[in-house]
Amino acid sequence: MRLRPALTLAALLAASTALSGCVGMVIGAGATAGVAASEERGIEGAAEDAKIRAEINEAWFRKNVDMFSKVTLAISEGRVLLTGLVPTEQVREDAVNLTWQVAGVREVYNEILVQDSSGFIDGARDVRIQQEIKSRMLFDKEISNINYTVDVTNGTVYLLGIAQSDTELNRVIGHAREVSAVKNVISYVRLKTDPRRHGG
Repeated sequence: MRLRPALTLAALLAASTALSGCVGMVIGAGATAGVAASEERGIEGAAEDAKIRAEINEAWFRKNVDMFSKVTLAISEGRVLLTGLVPTEQVREDAVNLTWQVAGVREVYNEILVQDSSGFIDGARDVRIQQEIKSRMLFDKEISNINYTVDVTNGTVYLLGIAQSDTELNRVIGHAREVSAVKNVISYVRLKTDPRRHGG
């Protein structure tokens, strides 16, 4: 018997937090499933993205623990954004190749940077930038912030998700650019009406 999408998503989320404790696991999974129902991609889309995320992470972990710990991934309707800093070009290539091997992946945006351990990385600054952008979006009533993912690496902001309109997207990009220490803003956001969202 096929599980309903909400239950599928809850099961996937529960599995990913199996070491967190039974009560927290069930509540967290249920709450996240409820959030997914409000997203533009819907419960089925969120469940499929959760499945893709789990399989990519497993592939990375099996290949290289360093890759698993240093590469960050964001997913929206099978479109995967890869960011982070890795020590070699080979790790970067392996992360991308393994991502493409997972069923359901439609596009891969490779923004992984190669930088050895001697390079300066201001992680605290990147976290501050990310949190400030998320806060600005949260309190902007003209933005459906639930549909966006924000990631920051070395001062560059990466956006992924679904925009209700060009106006909304421009507001999101504007908020990101207004935050101090932001060097660049790169958007992989698609409009709600974009036919490519459904394979067009």
